[in-house]
Amino acid sequence: MAVLAQAEIERYAAEGWVKPAWRLPPERVDEMRDALDELIRRNPGVRPEKLVSAHIEGDNGEGVHGSAAFLELARDPGIVELVGGILGPDVILWGCHVFCKPPLEGYETPWHQDGHYWPIRPLATCTVWVALEDSKIDNGCLRVIPGSHRAKLLHEHLHEDRADLTLQQRLAPGTFDEYQAADVELEAGEMSLHDVYMIHGARPNTSSRRRTGVALRYMPSTSLFDRSLRPVDGKTGVAVNFARRPLWLVSGVDRHGGNDFVTGQQPR
Repeated sequence: MAVLAQAEIERYAAEGWVKPAWRLPPERVDEMRDALDELIRRNPGVRPEKLVSAHIEGDNGEGVHGSAAFLELARDPGIVELVGGILGPDVILWGCHVFCKPPLEGYETPWHQDGHYWPIRPLATCTVWVALEDSKIDNGCLRVIPGSHRAKLLHEHLHEDRADLTLQQRLAPGTFDEYQAADVELEAGEMSLHDVYMIHGARPNTSSRRRTGVALRYMPSTSLFDRSLRPVDGKTGVAVNFARRPLWLVSGVDRHGGNDFVTGQQPR
């Protein structure tokens, strides 16, 4: 069943991340890999690590032509159920980013905190990182600093004007001890969940195997997606348009009452 065990919930609270026992069935993974290949074909001018808002079909207003297959994945009842174990019963889907690192030259993801980038107040998000292909140490798997979320602090980030990074913001030196890092190795269909304050990153992919993860972003409906905010606007190396970003209430009700579920939605 797609339910977090109590031990998994406790690990998430203590360490800021968890790899649940539940995973996508093989046939679902095959479908999503087909959707991934189609997404890459639709976006020949976009680095495959920077397929932001991939869940919005067609021109998403953020430089990517997305696919509804990724919205279907983000609304998968099993995944939403896992997120509910962390955020509670009232959950909003607000983002989806495909990080596809090609073999031999896949970009590095610098150490960072997600909350540095996002217009959510109070700041709260659970990211589900779904592996569509094996994600291992040799091909640049996700790396986390366990427990780095506990203080709920956003640390200073420095801008790097480099073309070989998935993001152009990196945590300032001395912020954390990299020797404490844990490698989040996943097989295709497995996933990890991590907190908005978690320090994380990934090495470049210099292996002969492609590595793809889909980062699905969820927030509790007690928070507001504040479209007037522009955190680090234009400094990330990834084009975003939070003013037009659509939201979906995937579970429960909007407890805040101010979230906008109309803006950015496409006609049925």
